[in-house]
Amino acid sequence: MQPIFHSIQCPFCGHSTDISVEATDEDQDYTEDCSNCCNPMHIRVHIDELRHRVQIFVDADDEQYY
Repeated sequence: MQPIFHSIQCPFCGHSTDISVEATDEDQDYTEDCSNCCNPMHIRVHIDELRHRVQIFVDADDEQYY
């Protein structure tokens, strides 16, 4: 499968960054540092098989979920 290229914004500084994602059969969850401010961005990739699309979610790595 070919990589998917997507532009995201850093949740800390707002800098736009291009990422490439390999869409596999499973969801992905990883951290990548911003190339501008070096803060960690939490990136989640969800494969929506029902709608045949890939969803990418970006948030700050230090956010708390309750």
